[in-house]
Amino acid sequence: MPARLQALAAGAVVLSVVAAALTGLDGRGVPPVEARWAASATSTAAPSHTFRQLTSDAQLRTGTAEAVSVAGGSARLVPSSSRPAGTTTYAGRTWSWGRWTSPVSTPARAFDELVPSWSAETPANTFVRVLARVTSTTGRTSGWKVMGNWSHRDTTFRRTSAGAQRDAVASVATDTLRAAPGTTLRSYQLRVTLFRAAGSTATPALRSVQAVASRAGATQPTSRPLLGARTLAVPAYSQMTHRGEYPQYGGGGQAWCSPTSLSMLLGYYGRLPAPGSYAWVAAGDTDRFVDHVARTVYDHGYRGAGNWAFNTAYAANRTGDAFVTRLSSLRDAERFVAAGVPLAASISFSRGGLAGAPIGATAGHLVVIAGFTRTGDVVVNDPAASTNAGVRRTYDRGQFERAWQSGSRGTVYVVHDADHPLPAGF
Repeated sequence: MPARLQALAAGAVVLSVVAAALTGLDGRGVPPVEARWAASATSTAAPSHTFRQLTSDAQLRTGTAEAVSVAGGSARLVPSSSRPAGTTTYAGRTWSWGRWTSPVSTPARAFDELVPSWSAETPANTFVRVLARVTSTTGRTSGWKVMGNWSHRDTTFRRTSAGAQRDAVASVATDTLRAAPGTTLRSYQLRVTLFRAAGSTATPALRSVQAVASRAGATQPTSRPLLGARTLAVPAYSQMTHRGEYPQYGGGGQAWCSPTSLSMLLGYYGRLPAPGSYAWVAAGDTDRFVDHVARTVYDHGYRGAGNWAFNTAYAANRTGDAFVTRLSSLRDAERFVAAGVPLAASISFSRGGLAGAPIGATAGHLVVIAGFTRTGDVVVNDPAASTNAGVRRTYDRGQFERAWQSGSRGTVYVVHDADHPLPAGF
């Protein structure tokens, strides 16, 4: 079924799509939670997903604001001269804070995973904390789970996820909230707390917050091609040319597929970071901006650069809009490519599962979907290639779809700018 965007009564947006099961991520150093390999060579798993985004003033005003004002397309912490909602000590510093809490969202179908993402402005001496809580179909509500303490900068604050936070209803796996075993979820809420260091006058702002809720379903045949051949001019960067660089940010090589894929998306839009921002990178390093992106998305909690929401939060500050969602099949991805929007896709596969790949198997890897051939095979920029020249690959449609759907339930980074609007009907 094609993905659809439709207005909610609250003014939010819902994207209903279909996709399969989450494994570990780039650089996490954790095994996949579950491997769901298709029973035959022509099938993929197909769950249902619902995406909801709050970004306009009208949408943000459906939430509850405490020491936060909504105007101009963002929810901002009140000026430092005003009274905050409270103060707290975190990371050895004192912070004043305000917070915004969404209304309860109840997807059309029950779900078992929730992946939030966000876009925020975080000047020096500020950060945002994104939280989620869920209610089961039996009426039990989880505690608030921290999905990230995030800032664009890392000079005075280290962005971090917050661990499992397990209770009887749900737990957290880095960037994904998961239902407890035997539990099905009915609804969720999101909360964003905006922090300012004591003595600072800086004002953090929330521009958008969104989440995709999903549940695994039955297997489906490999999708049939929809739109024909098209390939986007996405630049090619290899993560492997950075092997051993900056171990404090993951060390390059196999740990940097996510920031390298993200760099390719930013390069496509002409929105790579300015040279002055990566002057700290050794002059002899290849594609020095990749090192900078890795540093800027690095999660000091799980010690990796593959936190999905951290990657899109950074990208949103570069292009204007970016988020994590899940798509049903390559037919949905074809619509994005036809609109001029490449996608970073999270895949996993066992040995022999993706012919022509530069790695034999992976529990979690990010690549860029750059186009499709006339017969529907997938044109991919795979950063695991040993050099930039080897990054562009063409993968069998069925094999790639299984690796994507059965690996991450069709998870993608959607990154675009005003000149590349999302495809009609999404």
